[in-house]
Amino acid sequence: MTTVVVVDDQDLVRFGLRALIENEDGLSFAGEAADGLAAVATIRELRPDVVLMDIRMPGIDGLEATRRVTADPQLAHTKIVVLTTFEIDEYVFDALKSGASGFLLKDTKPAELLHAIRLVADGGALLSPSITRKLIRTFVEQPARSVRPHPQLGTLTEREREILGLVGEGLSNDDIAQRLFISPATARTHVGRAMTKLGARDRAQLVVFAYQSGLTT
Repeated sequence: MTTVVVVDDQDLVRFGLRALIENEDGLSFAGEAADGLAAVATIRELRPDVVLMDIRMPGIDGLEATRRVTADPQLAHTKIVVLTTFEIDEYVFDALKSGASGFLLKDTKPAELLHAIRLVADGGALLSPSITRKLIRTFVEQPARSVRPHPQLGTLTEREREILGLVGEGLSNDDIAQRLFISPATARTHVGRAMTKLGARDRAQLVVFAYQSGLTT
């Protein structure tokens, strides 16, 4: 059973998400919060598998709440999905850097949202190739962009570095396999080793590391 906490300052949004989750087999609505501080306290108490986190809230916002949750070793298994109104929100990349496993638009269809919860709970990332490319293009064009290679980047093999760059482009394991003429299982193994060596929580954080290390342009 995958437990879910909903964080949003709008009562109607919380009510709707709660009703959706409670009526879905395999998912359990664990709790809710209406602001960032209450969210952190609730998540620490309930230790859910997945959190649907709004960004703009009173008190501390969803980004700071995400940072506090992902910095807590006792919550290492908890995955956070940021909810945003716009496809390219100015805060989305900061959310990923803060440890979020991805993001969803608030007008996402119910079936897609439920699939997303399961995907993230299983260690996946909500970053389609098109969205990832838009994110990278948005931030690459920033005048103050600087390359800051991950301190453990040197531990990767040449193949792992290559695959990290492809993950940064938003490619799936199947896409990487086709690009490099290897099996999906081999691609998955390389991605897993890169995650372990770089200490990434999930695939979404690998995208951030690829961008920051200059492997994705």
